[in-house]
Amino acid sequence: MKLEGYFGATMLAAALSITSVSALAQESSYTPGTVWQFSSIQVEPGQFEKYVDYLAGNWRKINELGKKEGMVVSYHVFTVNDARKDEPDLILAVEYKDYYSNAQQLALQKKIEAMLASDAHKMDAASGERKVMRKLVGNMQLQELQLK
Repeated sequence: MKLEGYFGATMLAAALSITSVSALAQESSYTPGTVWQFSSIQVEPGQFEKYVDYLAGNWRKINELGKKEGMVVSYHVFTVNDARKDEPDLILAVEYKDYYSNAQQLALQKKIEAMLASDAHKMDAASGERKVMRKLVGNMQLQELQLK
């Protein structure tokens, strides 16, 4: 191969690699959005009103504190119409601003305990007491992709 042919082929290869690198360097078609936590709940027979009372009480208070602290964006309770066998009756959805470190989660936990005049042991026991009202049948965590 002549030197000119080699030089031309090298330049062509360099130009193609620069083009493909710049194509890879383009921005993505999305940006990461908020983080959602979905909990699937089966309510035990005769316990629906009692469980919704809990949701309207402490569960709401906890999420309102999360909003005040800037961690929770929104929270929702969805009922599943015509749930089939082994499907949840309710879906609890909490939208978080972002993922949080252990330190941030523990700091919020301390504020929740203070607000509820409780501690981790009492809150764990209370969760066990709600077992007569409901069964947690699954959790799912998703992150929204905001399309550009």
